Amino acid sequence: MKGKRNEADFQRDKAYLKALKQQEDDGELKLYYFDESGFSTTPCVPYGWQRIGETRQIPCHRSKRMNVLGFLSRSNDLFFHTSEQSVTTDTVVNAFDAFVETYAGKYEETKVPCCVVLDNASIHRSGVFKEKLAGWQQRGVCLHFLPPYSPELNLIEILWRKVKYEWLPLDAYQSYGHLKKWVLEILSDIGKKFQITFA
Repeated sequence: MKGKRNEADFQRDKAYLKALKQQEDDGELKLYYFDESGFSTTPCVPYGWQRIGETRQIPCHRSKRMNVLGFLSRSNDLFFHTSEQSVTTDTVVNAFDAFVETYAGKYEETKVPCCVVLDNASIHRSGVFKEKLAGWQQRGVCLHFLPPYSPELNLIEILWRKVKYEWLPLDAYQSYGHLKKWVLEILSDIGKKFQITFA
């Protein structure tokens, strides 16, 4: 992806996000990172070891997909929304509406606005989605769109990687119901049993 992005835009955005993090550290802003990820019974095994002549197998069967739409802060505060349907603009709008509804109470109390960092996916740039921006901003939540091909600037990508490659046990893939239970348990324990330390 590095070869496809505009490096000047990437570096400018990296500096801008550093400034937003400083504002958050100073108590002027709350920063969240948004993205979608999917989970199914096709296991994520990036590599493995086996003895010469030995074959290791992981049972695999197709299942429906549980999509998770998440908002994650650097302090491991996670708000998530799930769907077993394809992720559309309406799905994303519903997730943002629910997040804004939750954050609006904090904003009324503290007057500290929230900035949500997200990528430039087409469902985040649709007319229906853009129509909601002003209303969300009035309730204390504004958005910052990352430049294309810059996933490393979106910290929630680390969460998806940790869940899929470290925290989900192999036996979670026994069935879709089992997988769903594990994913929901892990996501509910973010900030408690499961922690990410951000630089």
